[in-house]
Amino acid sequence: MNTSTLRRLLPVAILLAGLAIFLLLGLERYFSFEMLARHKATLTAWVAAHRLLAGLTFVLAYAIMVAFSLPVAVVATPVGGFLFGTWIGACLSVAAATLGSIAVFLAARYAFRDLFRARAGATLARLEEGFRHNDFSYLLFLRLIPVFPFWLINIVPALLGMQLKRYALATLLGIVPASIVYASVGAGLGAVLKRGEQPDLGIIFEWHILLPLLGLAVLALLPVVFARLRRQPSV
Repeated sequence: MNTSTLRRLLPVAILLAGLAIFLLLGLERYFSFEMLARHKATLTAWVAAHRLLAGLTFVLAYAIMVAFSLPVAVVATPVGGFLFGTWIGACLSVAAATLGSIAVFLAARYAFRDLFRARAGATLARLEEGFRHNDFSYLLFLRLIPVFPFWLINIVPALLGMQLKRYALATLLGIVPASIVYASVGAGLGAVLKRGEQPDLGIIFEWHILLPLLGLAVLALLPVVFARLRRQPSV
């Protein structure tokens, strides 16, 4: 493996090493609702006294979680709602998750796209062509449906040649609904923790929430449908 290849793989290697260290040291135990319940008085007092610094710290920490694909990122948005309220917490979470996703996107594109292109050849060219025409709609759809692995959606568009600005905008818009839902769960977290209970993060799969998300996802795909209908030859 030559120096150029090693240099390309370095960003991804750093992200994977960070994830491995996190898991090996068992650091996920420090990012739990139990830990929040134990320190919530100190944490809320610090946030109230240093609002701007707390917001910036939250965004940085959340972005790092997403960039390193840490398995505790799902806790971050409810914590944001708990610390900052539903709307500010959701906005901070969207900004942080978008920044972290961009970091993964850039690392994957820098490290693997040329290698992937060389191995896939004509197959990748066809995939890129189909994806490029409707990449924004496809990615928006994937972001709106909360069943696809977040880290995987960060990587695939990078390999298929999506432009960064389109990727960033589709990501930002696509994660807004779920972020609002989870931040609203977090806004009521104080009472839940006081009772010694855990928040219900599965609420997003309840039909009164899931159906509107599915509706938005279908709307996101309408441009793809119309484009295909226009390309069909008239009889």
